[in-house]
Amino acid sequence: MTDPDFWNDQEKAQTVINESNALKDQVNTFLKLKDSFEDLEVSYELVKEEDDQELAEELFSGVKELVEAMNEFELQLLLSEPYDKNNAILELHPGAGGTESQDWASMLLRMYTRWAEAKGFKVETMDYLPGDEAGVKSVTLLIKGHNAYGYLKAEKGVHRLVRISPFDSSGRRHTSFVSCEIMPELDDNVEIDISPEDLKIDTYRASGAGGQHINTTDSAVRITHLPTNTVVTCQSERSQIKNREQAMKMMKAKLYQLKLEEQQKQLDEIRGEQKEIGWGSQIRSYVFHPYSLVKDHRTNFEIGNTNGVMDGDLDGFIDAYLRSTIKV
Repeated sequence: MTDPDFWNDQEKAQTVINESNALKDQVNTFLKLKDSFEDLEVSYELVKEEDDQELAEELFSGVKELVEAMNEFELQLLLSEPYDKNNAILELHPGAGGTESQDWASMLLRMYTRWAEAKGFKVETMDYLPGDEAGVKSVTLLIKGHNAYGYLKAEKGVHRLVRISPFDSSGRRHTSFVSCEIMPELDDNVEIDISPEDLKIDTYRASGAGGQHINTTDSAVRITHLPTNTVVTCQSERSQIKNREQAMKMMKAKLYQLKLEEQQKQLDEIRGEQKEIGWGSQIRSYVFHPYSLVKDHRTNFEIGNTNGVMDGDLDGFIDAYLRSTIKV
């Protein structure tokens, strides 16, 4: 950062600054934890000597807070995979079921938005296709913040809802599915070989909010990678050029994800592992009726407070999943 040419490339410079700030935060957090631990040691010695009940209660409370803070710090240190620190691209796609599953997608959209905002992350809507009657047919979010992808990679998979449908006049119980895709946003330093001949690029009028302008210009962009039939769309910007740039970033992220999945598939075949693919292999179930429970099927972590989860309380699920993937 002291290099005279540091600011010649402002985007690269900002990346370095963000990394520097993240490292400083880690060091400062460690020092605060160290100070808290030393203070609690002193309190412990005083409690042993004076047998003060009020001081003992303060000690127990302080130990509980320190354990929680240390667990959070440990989790941040565990996010050390190559793209864990990157921004995250999150896509939601309802399964079969029309309005019912589209409404479930809108509930998950709200859940992830609230979780991200509570973390201090910035949420940008890259693409949004509203449902016919309610909910959303598909939505793509860019979630910006340090370790956004590292946390959210725990959410990749199929999410299942069981509830009494508000759209069923007979009050019957319905099961709905939504697929959640998570990819890291890749910068220009990551090389993904994409031949221009393999791309089909379409422009169209954006849908949704945006006023008169958004409905009268072909600013939205859809890019299809023909060999893999991978499709991305972006309509968040007024400029077609900017939407195209963002769509290409999303395409790079998707093709990178496909590459990783293919490598993992080959490794699983070598190891003889069998993984079920399809709607039956949901990662998490959200049951609103006949009882209240959200359970992750990969870790068996569960919470009875469904309202809290739908308001963005996902940290317990994310923590349990990330710790389950640690290679000891």
